[in-house]
Amino acid sequence: MSSDDRVEARRRQWAEEMPGLDTSGMAILGRARVITLSVRPAIEKVFDSQGLDTGDFDVLSTLLRSGPPYRLRPTELFRWLMITSGGLTARLSRLEKRGLVERVPDPADGRSLLVGLSADGLEKARAAIVEDMRTEADLLDGLSAKERETLAELLRKLALSLESKGL
Repeated sequence: MSSDDRVEARRRQWAEEMPGLDTSGMAILGRARVITLSVRPAIEKVFDSQGLDTGDFDVLSTLLRSGPPYRLRPTELFRWLMITSGGLTARLSRLEKRGLVERVPDPADGRSLLVGLSADGLEKARAAIVEDMRTEADLLDGLSAKERETLAELLRKLALSLESKGL
């Protein structure tokens, strides 16, 4: 049985077709893409089991990790989520109708509203993140703890390098 994954098979094909072509980027970025696409259904299944989609989860988890009282200004929220203000408005309206978030007056600025987790939203966010982290750990069970640590450090280094280039 071959130990080639899909990316290595493609690299071998490129080596045949265009000897000398540097496909080392594909070895990393191609695998990152394949991994992301292959684990997405399992992660989305977690959100679905909580009655959420990825966008809903992103809002709830961002509010949860902001810490008590689990409230942020809408501008802070859409910056964290890296979406447009219009995209955020649609998500917040949907979550507010479901009773998972609420808009409350900002004590520091009476003209502004904060977005916060409701009691139901807090419960749902906590349940979803616990289940999501359990699923992600299960997806990585093919790596030892040391291998996970090494891979996480290398990916962090790559992420910082890309961020420094404005990506």
